[in-house]
Amino acid sequence: MTTMNHAPPADPAVPTENAPAKDPEQQWLETIYRKGEKQLTVRAIIAGMLIGGVMCLSNLYVFFKTGWSLGVTLTACILAFAVFELFRAMRLTKSEFTILENNAMGSVASAAGYMTGGGNMAAFGALLMVTTMRPDPLWMMLWFGAIAALGVFAAIPIKRQLINREALAFPTGTATAETLRSMHDAAHAGAPGAEKAVGGGKDKARLLGLAGLVGALLTFLRDAKAAWMPFNIPGAIPLPFAIAGRAAKDWTITLKSELVLVGAGALMSFRTGWSLLLSGLGCYVILAPRLFEEHAIKEVSYKAIVGWTLWPGAAILVASGLTSFVLDYKSVARSFRGLSGLFSRGASAEKREPIAEVECPEWWFPAGFAVLAPVVITLMAFLFKIPLWAGIVAVPLAVIMGFVAARVTGETDVTPTKALGPVTQAVYGVITPGNLTGNIMSANVTGGIGLHAADLLTDLKSGWLLGASPRQQLKGQLFGVIAGALVVVPAFWLIIPDPTVLGSEEWPAPSCLVWAGVSQAFAGGLGGLPPGALRAIGVGFALGLVLALAERFAPKKLLPYIPSPAGIGIALVIPASNAIAMFIGSLIAHVLRKVKPAMAERLTVPVSSGFIAGESLMGIVIALLVVMGLLDK
Repeated sequence: MTTMNHAPPADPAVPTENAPAKDPEQQWLETIYRKGEKQLTVRAIIAGMLIGGVMCLSNLYVFFKTGWSLGVTLTACILAFAVFELFRAMRLTKSEFTILENNAMGSVASAAGYMTGGGNMAAFGALLMVTTMRPDPLWMMLWFGAIAALGVFAAIPIKRQLINREALAFPTGTATAETLRSMHDAAHAGAPGAEKAVGGGKDKARLLGLAGLVGALLTFLRDAKAAWMPFNIPGAIPLPFAIAGRAAKDWTITLKSELVLVGAGALMSFRTGWSLLLSGLGCYVILAPRLFEEHAIKEVSYKAIVGWTLWPGAAILVASGLTSFVLDYKSVARSFRGLSGLFSRGASAEKREPIAEVECPEWWFPAGFAVLAPVVITLMAFLFKIPLWAGIVAVPLAVIMGFVAARVTGETDVTPTKALGPVTQAVYGVITPGNLTGNIMSANVTGGIGLHAADLLTDLKSGWLLGASPRQQLKGQLFGVIAGALVVVPAFWLIIPDPTVLGSEEWPAPSCLVWAGVSQAFAGGLGGLPPGALRAIGVGFALGLVLALAERFAPKKLLPYIPSPAGIGIALVIPASNAIAMFIGSLIAHVLRKVKPAMAERLTVPVSSGFIAGESLMGIVIALLVVMGLLDK
């Protein structure tokens, strides 16, 4: 019989008022960790690989239409839960598909479904657009799989710092944990021992379901196009004012009807939310008009603006992330010291912390790096003619970028591959000028490692809140990497048999166009930077450094008033409308916490999770209906 979940436990790494200081890891072991419960079962692995593979197909289609990949983990967990509940009702299975099985399944599915992200398809599409290369599909499967697996191992040395100690939000991970609790508690509310879960769990499940229906309905009415549709809700509401003689919408300043952005904002800290708004408005209200006036950008469009602002934005993210990483140097040093565990495990076992028996062994990171790095470097030389010395530089740099991406994701729920990829392209434009292929695919290494490190940490946040085994989740991610690598390459050629259609009206592939443009600009070195961008990079780097230091050393009472470097940097590489929507979500949650704290605890996470899950699910349904010809393109 499965042990039922009690009332949703608070994150032990987040201090509570009037509570005595206690080691969060020890508290987690004593009160939350579910020792001995089944997690990464055979059926969880199979379900995760199948669902993740299907979602990889959907994401591939949507990516080349829009440039975005849809959410994976929440959607996969909801689908798996529904399928196994149906199996039980039909008596095809006797045992319950437990909450920890579902959580482990989500780790498998997310790794597979996100194989389209992290620059993988952006780089591959750009490669096919601007070169005559047509790499063998089997080699490309190995390429994508090796990069993703290296990203999985890169998450190990920073997991305890970001999740156990700092308690970074990882909004999607938090939403996934709450979604799983609500579904499983509500479904089994009548089971023995579930009395404590009935009230809160059932109520939150109802709220999540209603919010999910609202998100799904809004998405359908907005995005489903067909002759029989009576109307469509606009994707954005223009604001009635002008900036520098141009409508606000030309500067991306609108109110979006995307509840997923509001939901993600509600799961962020208010500090990150107001930082997004401050930077977003500063970028598009002040900086962008000035750039256009001084002819630093040639037109008023998101693509033109972000082609300039991504440089200071990326510099802020990199500088703040690297500074925080340097200040947390002990976590990496500990992982390399863990290599001694390979040879003296018995001698050191008695001295190990209790949490070490549960966490991924520290030596797994350097061991994984030692195995996978030579594979990636060899493939860089063999497939893309990147010099060995340049590959040796690329992989450690990509791992460091993975640490940066993970921290930013923890704060904002946005993995900054669109900013960090071009940084790598700039570096390779300098050290290997003229190598167009190498320029694109070296950035693919950075993006892929960063995404999969952040993805695993997002899943590990769910596991931390639910009491799951980090080791089981990491193994699940590796199964997902295998499934995604096997699906994504043949699926690409199935959907895009002729790469010349990329960039066309039918297959716009905006991310591929951006990667191709940046690689062509940097093939000749830093001379390809837009006017003034080099100085902006220096300013951004200094700002990121100062903000990161202030974040660490300023008095705690001043911290809410210090801009978040992640929020400031991210806002420079997303439309202003996204920053506005996320700020609105964070503001609503902040006011609710101040005015009605009990109501905030009851509403914020389940409603936000419902918005995210509903919109993600309906986005996939609409994409599939378009493929089937039941909706217009």
